[in-house]
Amino acid sequence: MKDKTEPFHSENIETWLRLIRAEGVGPITFRRLLDHFGSLDKIMGASTLQLTKVQGIGSKTAENIARTRNLFDSEKEMDEAAKCGVQILHWDDPRYPPPLKGIDDPPPVLYVKGTLVRSDSLSLGIVGSRRCSHYGQEQTERFSHLLAAAGLTIVSGLARGIDSAAHRGAISARGRTIAVQGCGLARCFPPENQKLFEKICENGAVISELPLTYEPLSENFPGRNRLIAGLSLGILVVEAAPRSGALITAKAALEYNREVMAIPGRIDSPTSKGPHELIKQGASLVDCVEEIMDTLGIIGQEIKEHVAQSAAQTQKQVETPLFDISRMNLSQTERAVLSVLDSQPLHTEEIIASADLRAGAIHSALISLQLKGLIKQLPGNLYVKR
Repeated sequence: MKDKTEPFHSENIETWLRLIRAEGVGPITFRRLLDHFGSLDKIMGASTLQLTKVQGIGSKTAENIARTRNLFDSEKEMDEAAKCGVQILHWDDPRYPPPLKGIDDPPPVLYVKGTLVRSDSLSLGIVGSRRCSHYGQEQTERFSHLLAAAGLTIVSGLARGIDSAAHRGAISARGRTIAVQGCGLARCFPPENQKLFEKICENGAVISELPLTYEPLSENFPGRNRLIAGLSLGILVVEAAPRSGALITAKAALEYNREVMAIPGRIDSPTSKGPHELIKQGASLVDCVEEIMDTLGIIGQEIKEHVAQSAAQTQKQVETPLFDISRMNLSQTERAVLSVLDSQPLHTEEIIASADLRAGAIHSALISLQLKGLIKQLPGNLYVKR
């Protein structure tokens, strides 16, 4: 998206930064000010009385704006951002994401680490619980991989659980992904996702509307969630509690006239309640990528054939065994343990009960099968077949 003649940051970004950081100015007030005065220079030079003529701005807010509109050190922010490899864009910059500009409350200023490209307008948001199940993580990575392979950019929030799985799935398909942070881009949150953060920057972008060093405070995340919805053609919810950020994202998507989809889960799982409630309220129940394309309408139909081809190829790869077990020298105990395991996690005690063998022999077999790459251990003494 960027050529040699473009400045690193948007032109005149320092004025945009000072105004959006003024007390009482948010995205909606910023737009009202600009609509009323017609230019940033006029806003920055307006008197308190003139500011009160703008819709929604009373005398107190006008005084706060006039008092604080030149306090933010925009030059320092620009310098520090450049050192971090972070661009600061305003919504008049052609590099600014078009879908985001079209919502009611787009951020006037956007921080970007990585690259944004035109094809990112074809994006799908995938969100869900931080405390997800193995099933939820597995399905998220699968859906994300197939959709990214088909050409959709996967958007999520870089949080633990489903969000991280969505980004990983897109990266595994060598596709594009965008992460929206609820803090400034001088840090990665959560910190354990630092390597994933760097991978996303190589395969897309990490973005935020917040100043570079802002902390990841809880009040930042509803705004982060609206950006995920605004960037996307639709939102897919995998697992979510009844009151969660994923459902806030889904609500924002409905307000922006985006599609909302949900993957059903086990009826006895707390994280299934959110998706099931969305389905009851009219969200599309989906269990394959083709249904997602159908839900996305004309755009989905245009790439549906590509999705089907990618899905068939990936399924073929999944069905091709990594190891020819028939040629492996497995003991009778190892074969018994392997026959008990499948893609659903089982606790050690369940394996012992199902295999009907001594506990010591089972533990030895589990270690051996891990070393041979046939099974994987999960937290809590759980095991799954690879």
